[in-house]
Amino acid sequence: MAFTASKKTLQAYGTDAKFRSFVHDFLAFSSRLIAIRAGFGAFLRLTGTSYTTLIAVAFLQGEKGVGVNEVAEHLHLSGAFVTIEVAKLVKAGLIRKRPNTKDRRRVLLTLTPGGQQLLNKLSHIQAPVNDKLFGGLSVKEAEVLAAILPRLVIAGDQALALLKFTIGDSKADQPQRKRAAS
Repeated sequence: MAFTASKKTLQAYGTDAKFRSFVHDFLAFSSRLIAIRAGFGAFLRLTGTSYTTLIAVAFLQGEKGVGVNEVAEHLHLSGAFVTIEVAKLVKAGLIRKRPNTKDRRRVLLTLTPGGQQLLNKLSHIQAPVNDKLFGGLSVKEAEVLAAILPRLVIAGDQALALLKFTIGDSKADQPQRKRAAS
């Protein structure tokens, strides 16, 4: 079988078997992470994406609120996609939009008391699930993984762009993500 990666750093002992195993394990973990996100959302009667948007606003809002573009950048999604998700959460009464006094063309997002209450309701489930999901990591391993993942996201954007260029845009997967500068 031909190598599936050509970089020597991905070919331990002259084979890419460890690399293939890594990719398959990464896919398995990713699918479980997506299922857990969907489960958190379902518990709150939201989609997984709406749940992620809600908790990102909670995480980023600070005392003044957070802009749509900041949420989009944090989640590696397009601003248009986040705007659609925010509109659903505003309609549900979970997020409040108000004008940004520094730039009237933009809005600031904050959780409503109902949005905060919903996330509080989830915490007794979320904490033990996250503890189980990442509990096998040491502090150092968690720090290393946290440092590596942003680089992998950028590399993923670049690899997806290369795939689209190579096989044609219509044949490649079309996720709703912000394109990284290559």
